[in-house]
Amino acid sequence: MITKECLINEIQYMIEEYIHELSSPFDSFLEEHILASTFYMIHEGSKVVGYYAIHNNELLTQFYISRPYQMYSQKMFSQVLESNTVNSLFIPTCDELFVSLAVDKDFTINKQAYFFQDNQDIIESNVSGDESFRPANLEDLQQIQQICGDFLDQYERRIDCGELFTYYRGAVLLGIGVVEKSKMFKGLASIGMLTNEAYRRQGIGRVIILQLRKWCAEQGIKPVSGCWYYNEASKRTLESAGMVTRTRLLRVKVT
Repeated sequence: MITKECLINEIQYMIEEYIHELSSPFDSFLEEHILASTFYMIHEGSKVVGYYAIHNNELLTQFYISRPYQMYSQKMFSQVLESNTVNSLFIPTCDELFVSLAVDKDFTINKQAYFFQDNQDIIESNVSGDESFRPANLEDLQQIQQICGDFLDQYERRIDCGELFTYYRGAVLLGIGVVEKSKMFKGLASIGMLTNEAYRRQGIGRVIILQLRKWCAEQGIKPVSGCWYYNEASKRTLESAGMVTRTRLLRVKVT
């Protein structure tokens, strides 16, 4: 086996193979780590048989072998770990091969996050007469920054790109919604929300997610979402707004 650093567009066809084989999609949190990784082709003789990706020289975010060569995947996986300074792995449970290879190694598995999908059932949620849910504009910037702090970055860019939505009651900003269109999955977007701390536990987050689901449906986009595994409040909010989870993100420690 020979590996060679490459650009992501050199293995785009393999990434599409990989995505096609997944049992479910993942959200922008993992996607951002993958896209910020360094990619490597895996050669067997003159044939490119797979690829892997490493984030910040220590986190393995991708390991994929084409189906005709998967009988060699255990050996190749071991060689990748031995030849790089990897100390942990990000593995979505929808990636059956990657999960299985980590299980083979008896590595320490930690639960990182839930990934959610739209259950496609319609849940009606109309904002009341003194409330508004709409795309954010630059006039909202100061209030958004005040309630969100460092929850997100690049607020102005996100507003310009149409990624941020506001939910107001009169002049009070109750919370924001976020839509990040996927760069890896066609017709997919990650949705999320943050509720103004002074108005939490009032169903604000649920309304925002329902409105984002509605917006995605109007745009012909499938919404996905995610939350930290131990954030029970976010999990309950997403589920109450019609999102369902069957996929986890694992952070696996290489020992």
